[in-house]
Amino acid sequence: MTAKCVKPRSADVDSAIVGVASGEEGALERLYALVGSAVYAYALSLTKNVYDAQDVLHDTLIKVYESAPNYTSQGKPMAWIITIAKNLCYGKFRQQRTVNLTEEELDRQLGSTSNSSVEDRLLVSKCLSELSEDERIAVVLHAVAGLKHREIAKHLNIPLATELSKYNRALEKLKLKIQGGQDEKNRT
Repeated sequence: MTAKCVKPRSADVDSAIVGVASGEEGALERLYALVGSAVYAYALSLTKNVYDAQDVLHDTLIKVYESAPNYTSQGKPMAWIITIAKNLCYGKFRQQRTVNLTEEELDRQLGSTSNSSVEDRLLVSKCLSELSEDERIAVVLHAVAGLKHREIAKHLNIPLATELSKYNRALEKLKLKIQGGQDEKNRT
C-alpha cells in the first residue's frame, strides 16, 4: 500500500505564513511540514544535487521567514514560495556548484527525507532520471507542489498550451517507463 501524496491547501500555507509573520510559536515548523517536501523536490529537480537542494530548501524558509511580515496573500502562497526557491536555485547555478547525482545517492537521500511520501520520492526519482529539465519542472510543480498549470506557465513565462504539452509529454514518458518496468518484472 502506498501513501497518498497530499498537496498543501493554500489556506493552510497562508495561515502558516501569517503565523510566522506574527511570531506564532510553531508556525515555521508548520510551514515546513506543509511545503518542505514540495520545495525540496522542486529544488532537487533543478539542481540535481541533494546538498544544493537542501540548501535551497533551508534558504527558502529563511527568505519566507524574513519576508513574512510583508507578505500579502493573493491566494497562491505556493507560487510565491516556489518563486523564491527558483531564484535561489538560479543563484546556485551562477555559483557553478552543481554536480551530477548518482541514482543510488538520489534514492538514499530521498529515502531519508521524512516529509516526503513514497509517491513523492518515486515521482522525483523518475522525473530526474527520465525527463528533460522542462518536463521535470512541469511535473514537480504540478504533482508535488500542487500548482495549477496556468500558475506554472506564468511562473516559467511560457504559454499555457506549452506548459500543458510539456506536462502531458512528461506523464506519457513516465507511464511508458513504468509500464516497461512492469512488463520486465512480469517476464522474470
